[in-house]
Amino acid sequence: MKKTFVLDELDCANCGLKMEDAIRKINGVQNVSISFMTQKLMLEAADDQFERVLSEAVKACKRVEPDCRIVH
Repeated sequence: MKKTFVLDELDCANCGLKMEDAIRKINGVQNVSISFMTQKLMLEAADDQFERVLSEAVKACKRVEPDCRIVH
């Protein structure tokens, strides 16, 4: 499954890269991309693991940028 989410309050491109690296390390992530310019996160994972991966991705993003929210 591949979905795109809006990132609310992503303040800098460097934070976006750190988030992308953290999400990439989550078990089950097939592909991830964060665009600072469009403020979007594209996440791809197996259908049966997607909700767990998304939950862990939200936590990883909060560790890097506490004010940033993944809108889904």
